[in-house]
Amino acid sequence: MRAAQIPFKYIVLLLGSLLFSPVFAGDGLEEHFSGGLNKKGLPKGWELKQWFGDTHRVGIIEEKGEKVLNLGSEKNSFGIYKEFEFDSKSLPVLTWRWKVAQLPEGGDVRKKKKDDQAAQLYVMFPRFPKMVNTHLVGYIWDTSTPKGEKVTSPKSSNTRYIVLQSGKEHLGEWIAEKRNIYEDYKTLFGEEPPEAGGITIMIDSNDTESSAESYFDDIQIAKSE
Repeated sequence: MRAAQIPFKYIVLLLGSLLFSPVFAGDGLEEHFSGGLNKKGLPKGWELKQWFGDTHRVGIIEEKGEKVLNLGSEKNSFGIYKEFEFDSKSLPVLTWRWKVAQLPEGGDVRKKKKDDQAAQLYVMFPRFPKMVNTHLVGYIWDTSTPKGEKVTSPKSSNTRYIVLQSGKEHLGEWIAEKRNIYEDYKTLFGEEPPEAGGITIMIDSNDTESSAESYFDDIQIAKSE
């Protein structure tokens, strides 16, 4: 059997783990974007990866007295990532809030040529060799795929998704999410997870040649209650 070719989009995502030394997050993570932007125009402590196009819109805005992350995509694909090592069995609970203001037209994670989503949050699980063997658990807000679907990426079998929100039903509303990373990894990949290596927040609209906009806040990784 021929080894699956990893698309450039995912190779660049995995390269981050080779370029930066992650920190250990034994007590979990809390990110409220209250620190504002750094000199690169990114949230402090985060790095940028541009997959398609040469523009990106990353901002932190104030909404009802709270600072939130805002991402906008115009026929491009990019994300921001934060690297830190943690054990998903000891720190399995991932919570966050997100809101989608604009969906990419016709986006569908099941279709290789329509694989765009306004809001995506990935947990990275590096395995040797990291460039081609890192597993990604993706939580997404898709335009077309029904809520609750579990999908293996048509571009890379190392990336597997759970569709948490779909379509326009809650467009413009803040939605709070809570997932068990450890259990989701086992469900999606059928094995015990390796140590996690960080998270990525992503937006893209290049495949559909459209636009997208989303917001994120209150990202936390913690122990079980």
